[in-house]
Amino acid sequence: MPETNISDLLRNHFPQLAELPLQKEIAEVGQVMEFKAGEMIMDYGSYIRMVPLLIKGSIKVLREDKEGNELFLYFLESGQTCSMSFTCCMMHKKSIIRTIAEDDTTLIGIPIKHIDDWMTRYQSWKNFVMLSYDQRMNELLQTLDSIAFKQMDDRLLTYLTQKSEAHQSKIIPVTHRGIAKDLNASREAISRLLKQLEKLGKVKLSRNQIEILF
Repeated sequence: MPETNISDLLRNHFPQLAELPLQKEIAEVGQVMEFKAGEMIMDYGSYIRMVPLLIKGSIKVLREDKEGNELFLYFLESGQTCSMSFTCCMMHKKSIIRTIAEDDTTLIGIPIKHIDDWMTRYQSWKNFVMLSYDQRMNELLQTLDSIAFKQMDDRLLTYLTQKSEAHQSKIIPVTHRGIAKDLNASREAISRLLKQLEKLGKVKLSRNQIEILF
């Protein structure tokens, strides 16, 4: 993609990266990448070769325990990046998360060799990285609080709200089995809770999708 196009994408979706020399460098080294809904972007144990700047769509971030059970952590949306990828890049660690395109997704991939250099040269990049860490930390703490202190029905409502925001729609494509996997719960329990929420008028259930009414 021509440099001018990437520069336009940066101005439209990452206005906080306002330094023109930084925008020029990102346009020179960045690669526009597209992923279909459901496609894996990064897997456990892989070395991270780039940091994503999310332009369009959303990305689901998951963590796996020693028994192979997955737990949903958070969604990434347009204008955001994955702070965990910064950590793995700068420490040359293998990925401890899995990222999956929640819907059709476009991002700008930044080669890892530039990440640390820009931290010292561009204040807007440093601020962007630090703010990303802060946002993701708050989301992880909310996930931890949800697991430790909330009942499953509250966790389910929080999950549906986050998924709706990620899709920017009140109608979200999802299955009961998919929700159960993300929340590390049984499909039967999730189906029962969803039916209760439908009776309360908070959701409308359809095949492979849920409409949020709250």
